[in-house]
Amino acid sequence: MSISLSAHGSPLSLWERNVLGRVTSIPMEELRRKDHVLLLRGTDPLPDIRGYAGVLTSTILPVDVRPGTPALHLHSLDHLEDGDVVALSSNGYVRTLYRIHSPHNSLFTTDRCNSFCLMCSQPPKPVDDGHRIIELLRLVELIDPSTPELGITGGEPTLLKNDLLVLIRRCHELLPDTALHVLSNGRLFYYGSLARNLAAIGHRDLMIGVPLYSDIDSEHDYVVQSSGAFNQTLIGLQNLGRYGVSVEIRIVIHRLTYGRLPQLAEFIYRNLPFTSHVTFMGLELTGFAVPNREDLWIDPVEYGPELVRAIDFLARRGMTVSVYNHQLCVVPREIWSYCRKSISDWKNDYLPQCEDCTERNRCGGFFSSALRRGYSSHIRPLQCDGGAGRQEFTPAPRMT
Repeated sequence: MSISLSAHGSPLSLWERNVLGRVTSIPMEELRRKDHVLLLRGTDPLPDIRGYAGVLTSTILPVDVRPGTPALHLHSLDHLEDGDVVALSSNGYVRTLYRIHSPHNSLFTTDRCNSFCLMCSQPPKPVDDGHRIIELLRLVELIDPSTPELGITGGEPTLLKNDLLVLIRRCHELLPDTALHVLSNGRLFYYGSLARNLAAIGHRDLMIGVPLYSDIDSEHDYVVQSSGAFNQTLIGLQNLGRYGVSVEIRIVIHRLTYGRLPQLAEFIYRNLPFTSHVTFMGLELTGFAVPNREDLWIDPVEYGPELVRAIDFLARRGMTVSVYNHQLCVVPREIWSYCRKSISDWKNDYLPQCEDCTERNRCGGFFSSALRRGYSSHIRPLQCDGGAGRQEFTPAPRMT
């Protein structure tokens, strides 16, 4: 079931700027309060709230809030846990920026992008959102240092230029054991200085996920709707490899890309042998993919042969390969071992017929948007005997 990451309540006090804080339901000593948002459930007596970053309460009764302490009334606080990080806005919105028990946390950097991909799930906006970096740097300070992985996404994160390096450096300093996975179109790494300066940070576990949609320049450029993008991306990838930054190639499969998957696999092996991970990804029917659905949508069953050939070519040559965003019942069984549960938990869902499937716990499921906009006609519950020959699955190394 998908999870809501925002809620709207009624402000109980007035303030001007967004405030960030780590959620706590346990009152704490005053010196530690400035980093925390206190949760008040029920109608228990109001504790001393001086010094907290903010207060969230589910009580329907007015509370005597100390002037200057941001406070909101929400009907339910059930989606929040101690250790989560939230942002409170004076208009009543509460955004969950980090969930302590989720493996799918990301830092959203910008709405801007220098590509205009036909299936973009986060359509770009030409806005001035450079102010986000202040919130992001504060968020990194509040994230639990034991977090295994963080994504950095957008829009196009490299449009932050030096601010992106500042953000990654802050993660390196405050979250040294947290892997970073940056989703980028790779085009600005065409400038070798950006790749060089990124490598100089010395992050121990950093990977840049870059899409490549064809081995033919005009086909890639058409998908991303930007002339010259193919050449910029390839040079960017070469620069990342040159400076030792780990690279993941991400291939979204749709009607315009499936036909040359085997040729693209060979192109990657021949020209980008330093690639750490190649992912073949199912289409997310949201954003620009909705108006372009007729041009893009293809039942995954139809491209099974091309996908098998591409995976087999790369795997036989020792490259690490995964299949993301697919249901096992529409994927050829010989590549089940490459399938990962990759869809972020807050937008991951299943159909009623999946309840009777013996492979549900291994299956990647659906994007929530797919349940409203369409999915394969071949979805069915699997009844595997669990005996010899069943291939083992490993956790997804990166997220979508």
